[in-house]
Amino acid sequence: MAAGCVITEECGLAVSADRMWKVACSVDNREALLKACAGFIEAVEVEGDSGPGSVTTLTLSPATAAKASACVIRTRLVARDGATLEAAGEGACVAKLRVEYKRLRGGALSPVDQAVLLTAGYLGLLKKIEAYLVANPAEYA
Repeated sequence: MAAGCVITEECGLAVSADRMWKVACSVDNREALLKACAGFIEAVEVEGDSGPGSVTTLTLSPATAAKASACVIRTRLVARDGATLEAAGEGACVAKLRVEYKRLRGGALSPVDQAVLLTAGYLGLLKKIEAYLVANPAEYA
C-alpha cells in the first residue's frame, strides 16, 4: 500500500455495540443491512466467505451516489481489525474505523475526497444504521 493511504476516525453512536454489530458487521445478515439502510444502499453482494480476501460490493442509491461521487463501493477485506465497536455506557458505543485503501489510478485521495469517503461512505452508513435502530428499539435487541 502506498504511504498516506490510511484514514482513521472515531464516531459515537447512540445504540449498543451488540445491536450495531448485528446489523453492520454480521456476515450472515445482509437483509438487516438493506433494511436499515433503505434509501442509502440498494444491493449488497459478497464474493467469498466474508473473511479476509472477500470482496463486498455495495450498490448505492442514486441520492447517495450523487453525494459520494460513485454509484458502487467495492472493498476487499484484508483483515478483520479495520473496524471495532466499543461499549460507551448503556445503549451506546464508539465505532473506531481504520480504512486502508489503494486507488486504481495510484496515489492518495485528497483531504476533501477522504472526508467525502468517510462522511458519505463509512460514517454515513453507520449513522443510517444508528437512526434505524434508535427508531426501532426492539429490533436486533
